[in-house]
Amino acid sequence: MSETSILVLATGGTIAGQAGSATRRDYRPGQINIADFLVEFDTLGVNARLEGKQVAAIDSANIGPDIWRELHSACAAAMGDPACGGVIITHGTDTAEETAFLLDLTLPATKPVVLVGAMRPADAVGSDGLRNFANAVQVAADPEAAGRGVLLVMSDHVFSARDVRKARTSGSNAFEGFPRGPIGLATPSSLDWLSPPWRSQEDARFGFPSEFPPVPILHAFAGMDASYVEHAIAQGAKGIVLAGMGDGNAPDVVRAALADAVSKGIPVVRASRVDEGLVDPDPSDTKHGFIVARALGPAKARILLQVLVANGVTDRESAQDAFDNR
Repeated sequence: MSETSILVLATGGTIAGQAGSATRRDYRPGQINIADFLVEFDTLGVNARLEGKQVAAIDSANIGPDIWRELHSACAAAMGDPACGGVIITHGTDTAEETAFLLDLTLPATKPVVLVGAMRPADAVGSDGLRNFANAVQVAADPEAAGRGVLLVMSDHVFSARDVRKARTSGSNAFEGFPRGPIGLATPSSLDWLSPPWRSQEDARFGFPSEFPPVPILHAFAGMDASYVEHAIAQGAKGIVLAGMGDGNAPDVVRAALADAVSKGIPVVRASRVDEGLVDPDPSDTKHGFIVARALGPAKARILLQVLVANGVTDRESAQDAFDNR
C-alpha cells in the first residue's frame, strides 16, 4: 500500500471499548482515545499516514444531530483538502448504518469515507477492532473506493451505506447488505472490488439539515389502534415512518389514521419490520398518498425522510423518487 494521508474521526463505540478483562461480557465503549489507538495500530506496520481527531467518545446509541453535524463538517472539509486522500470514522455498531446513510446522502462521492467498528472490545479475547481498522485503511487509501458513496467495513467485507444493516446482536458476521451483499472484500493486505463505482464524481444529493425534523417510527403490531398515530401528530411529527408487518402493513384503523396524517401535510413512509425484502407500492398508496420505503429498513427510511423534509421535499412523487433512487 502506498503512503497516503487519511483523516480518522473517532466517535467511540466498541472499537474503542474496554472491559478490564479478556472474558467479561460487559464493557465500557469509547475508553481508548484516538491518539492511543493509532499508536497501537502503528505497531502493525501498515504503510499509511493517519491523522486522528477525537469527535466523541460515546456508545453509538447516544449519537445524534450534534455529532452528525461535526462529522459532516469534517468530512466536507476533507473533500476539499488536496492533502487528504480519504476519511475513516470509527463508530459503534448499533447506529453505524444510520450515520453512514446520512453522510452518504449529504456528501459528494469524490473521496472515500469509510465507517468501521468492532463487535468485541479492545481487551477481549478475539478482539476484531484492529483488523477491521486495518481493512478500513486499505479501503480508504484506495482511489477506486471513490465514487461508491459512504462505505462500512466489517469482518473482511465492504458494504455500501445504502445496503448495510446490523442483522445480528453479536458475532463477527453481525452485518449484512440488502438488496446487495458486500461490494468488496478487504483484508489488511488485499482489497478486491466486486462491482465498479456507480457514483463517480457525483455531488451531494441533498443538503445537510440545519435542523432535524421530528420523524417517529411507529412499530406495527397485532391489535394496534389509531391512538399511536394520533399521539405522533399531537407531538408535532413532521413525518412518520411505519415499521409495518410483512410488506409494510398495518391494521385498517392505523392506515386510516396515517391517511389522515397525510391529509394534514405530514408525509408517511411504509417500511417493514421484517428483516429483508422490498416494500412494494400498492393501489392504496396512491389513494392515501403513502410513500413506500422499497429496500430501506425503518431506521434508514427515517433518516431519508428527515433529510427530505429538511430540504423541502415533501410531495409524494418527489419523495418516492428519492426512495426509489437513493
